[in-house]
Amino acid sequence: MTLVDRILQSWRLAKLKPFLVRGARVLDIGCADGVLFERYASIGIHGIGVDPRLRTAEERKPGGVRLIRASVSEALPALGSFDAIVMLAVLEHIPSPEQANLAKRCVAWLNPGGRVMISVPSPRVDGILRWLIRFKLADGMSFEEHFGFSPNRVRPLFEKAGLALSVHETFQLGLNHLFVFEKPLQMGDKGLHE
Repeated sequence: MTLVDRILQSWRLAKLKPFLVRGARVLDIGCADGVLFERYASIGIHGIGVDPRLRTAEERKPGGVRLIRASVSEALPALGSFDAIVMLAVLEHIPSPEQANLAKRCVAWLNPGGRVMISVPSPRVDGILRWLIRFKLADGMSFEEHFGFSPNRVRPLFEKAGLALSVHETFQLGLNHLFVFEKPLQMGDKGLHE
């Protein structure tokens, strides 16, 4: 990762802070090197990170964090349930036919009252990334996998799966979108409380 990549990653991570609950068990899809867990270890964030580009098949980190080399398109080992699921700059890399299945899997993994937090780039980012990559200012991690993704597809995809949109905002000068969805509480369930 270049310095620009790290700055953009840090900015995306900072957008999550208001939505993370102390002690939450988190599934970080596209976890890179587990930076989310490191950044928010002070509030007790723990759980599982999944990324197909991890160097080892499985790695344990301090604080009860487990990183698994896998794609969410593959069959995954039993992961358990989570208070939050994070996908930062990931959904645009998942082929369209697999996105609806991923949304359904998120609902199944999520505790009632839990949140799914997603960032996706504006389509304008592709042109900017081409220049940043050309001048070696950004790695453009898997840029070729954007599959023509539009942020307008996120809301219907996750609402159809059963989640309720609570936040949609843009950041990074309008070049990125943050979506926060919540799983409704069921009668008698204790949800995630802040």
